[in-house]
Amino acid sequence: MKALCWEGVDELTVEQVPDPQIRNAQDIIVKVRQTSTCGSDLHLLAGYIPFMQAGDVLGHEFLGEVVEVGPDVRRHSVGDRVVVCSFISCGRCWFCRQGLFACCDNGNTNPAITEQAWGFAPGGCYGYSHAMGGFAGSHAEYVRVPYADTGAFRVPDEVSDDRALFASDAAPTGWMGADLGDVRPGDVVAVWGCGAVGQMAARAAMLLGAERVICIDRFDERLRMTERHIGADTINYERTDVGGELRERTGGRGPDVCIEAVGMEAHSPGPRFLYDQVKQQLRIETDRPIAVREAIHACRKGGSVFVLGVFAGLVDKFPLGAVMNKGLTVRAAQQHGQRYIPMLLDRMRSGELRTEHLATHRLPLDRAPEGYAMFRDKVDGCVRAVFQPDGSAG
Repeated sequence: MKALCWEGVDELTVEQVPDPQIRNAQDIIVKVRQTSTCGSDLHLLAGYIPFMQAGDVLGHEFLGEVVEVGPDVRRHSVGDRVVVCSFISCGRCWFCRQGLFACCDNGNTNPAITEQAWGFAPGGCYGYSHAMGGFAGSHAEYVRVPYADTGAFRVPDEVSDDRALFASDAAPTGWMGADLGDVRPGDVVAVWGCGAVGQMAARAAMLLGAERVICIDRFDERLRMTERHIGADTINYERTDVGGELRERTGGRGPDVCIEAVGMEAHSPGPRFLYDQVKQQLRIETDRPIAVREAIHACRKGGSVFVLGVFAGLVDKFPLGAVMNKGLTVRAAQQHGQRYIPMLLDRMRSGELRTEHLATHRLPLDRAPEGYAMFRDKVDGCVRAVFQPDGSAG
């Protein structure tokens, strides 16, 4: 089958790779109908996430049709249209039973790597390095889905592929940020980043009752998209002082909840960016925490900061004093999508949650390297490039 393979830093090619096979009784094989780029994939392309190997298949946000089922699969049959959570979780361990699916004890087949780096291993993730299990990703014609009864969800007939696709990763990730960030009715919420996850976090905050949501980015097309499709207020951080603007819009108090949806390659104008960029390039720090710092400083006293962006290791100049002295609650997680996806599909069916606008560019899988270049460089207002392996796009 055809698949998009990582061959080195900023080097992607479409190759012929072996078809996936049922390995365990709880597996299914899915024929991919749509698969999307994700901002966290750019960390793999840039070489900031180690433990990639040449030939690894990328991709973790996808939807498709079941074409084969293992003997112990109970919830799926051949022909089902399913959306698959990007994180691989067993559904039975202590963490899964608590709804902490991304912390699954059994989803990651290479736990020693992340145990050394982080103390304990998280669950597995499709197409996201051997540190996260070494699973083949979704930018392919077919993909093996382990623990299918836990991680794959039948899509209601009323929900289109174009909408359901983002129930795989962007929508549950964004919803988790608002939910675990403890957004309450009447809150003012600030979201750093107007990509797909940031927009989904903003929409989730609104549906959870936030009185006002303010999204922060620098790309005008993303800011306009967020205003039009999400209905949030926006700030262009290259044109104004974000902290001052947020205080002005909140009566001097600051947002109740701040959600960081940018990650380890955050940008900012001025010397802070150059400082972090140089240290990251020299591997003196692994991540640029620019947006996290800003969120911590902007958040009101006693407020909540949730980190949705992907971080891999160590950061410099983390404002721990501000966290402690302001009485902030800081949380973070990879997405526990299995606890949200059924609810999100229901909201998609009712029309409360619309995601089609996020797919700004659609291409056949053969053009996936081009799609990633557009996505990385923000060409032509690209928010997400979606690949269709059957060649029907483009």
